[in-house]
Amino acid sequence: MHLLVIGHVVHKLKDGKFFAYGPYVREMNLWFSHVDCVTILSPLDLSQKPDPIDLPYNHSALSLEEVPEFSVLSIKEILGTFLKFPVLWTRTWKAMKNADHIHLRCPGNMGLLGAMVQIFFPNKIKSAKYAGNWDRSSVQPFTYRLQQKILSNPFLTKKMQVLVYGEWPNESLNIRPFFTASYSENEKEDIVLKKLNPEEDINLIFVGGLNSGKQPMISAEVAKELKNSGKKVRLDFYGEGPERNKLESFAKENDLQDSVFIHGNVSAEVVKKAFQQAHFLIFISQSEGWPKVVAEAMFWGCLPITTAVSCVPQMLGFGERGDLVTGKVDEVINSINKYWDQPDLYSQKVLAAANWSRQYTLEKFEQEIQSVLLNR
Repeated sequence: MHLLVIGHVVHKLKDGKFFAYGPYVREMNLWFSHVDCVTILSPLDLSQKPDPIDLPYNHSALSLEEVPEFSVLSIKEILGTFLKFPVLWTRTWKAMKNADHIHLRCPGNMGLLGAMVQIFFPNKIKSAKYAGNWDRSSVQPFTYRLQQKILSNPFLTKKMQVLVYGEWPNESLNIRPFFTASYSENEKEDIVLKKLNPEEDINLIFVGGLNSGKQPMISAEVAKELKNSGKKVRLDFYGEGPERNKLESFAKENDLQDSVFIHGNVSAEVVKKAFQQAHFLIFISQSEGWPKVVAEAMFWGCLPITTAVSCVPQMLGFGERGDLVTGKVDEVINSINKYWDQPDLYSQKVLAAANWSRQYTLEKFEQEIQSVLLNR
């Protein structure tokens, strides 16, 4: 089987291998293990070196067909995209023509282009992984809404399974609830319940991009207020982004250098150990699909306090496996203080969260991927 993957992830080249964002590559390598050859249609930046979080693909018959990056966020970008459009359309058309299975990664600019071009290949077997928020009632960019409409329209989109996070009512028959996974069955270890001890730190963790959409500053403000109330607290940030300088200045201005630590992008093993040591994940994101960091925290006994976006309420059992908040600092602090006063409730929810998350292993994930590829 010749698998074509169309997505907007920017790739890098080193020692003859293509690198991309690590969690994405780990998933795609599972797809690739079930096919004979792979073509990736995606942007390539030869000037960038791989970050520590990036990984190489693992397939002996893999090629990358480069397409230019494009955007439609401004008039200038729209004009630039118009000039690039003949090349984008032609390369996408040719790649689809030569593929046995077309796989789209949505939402994104290349996902939108792929969603439009696939209309002209009704007899090709196709799948789409919609890694954003499928909730139709949520606020979404127009281009995201357009991708949802095309992919779920049985007249425009044929022979395609659309994999979405969570279960949503009144959807077309080709919409398939899906999930993602980070850990294997053989990685499971016994959960060591962490005590909330007044003599020791409350360990908080944030994992993700340090950008305004993830709102890392709220986590820092929570640490500040907890420390000011007399509690010992430690907050570790894992991730990189434009908010880093702001966070560093906040920590310095509020005398939090001994409480707030920013580690940047690190390996998955480092993040795993951090989850094992943390009491709470503070993750006040404005938009998600299936937030892997929430599932990963639950897997290792770190209780999530997070916003109710996308399928997150379903992941947390609507409050049975963690806390759903609107994002106000005092609301997060109230959640932490609640468990401070009720340690048995904390332990109960930690175990419930771990038991739920540990259903979704890489082995189960690979079985589901294989069923998508074999479905004709």
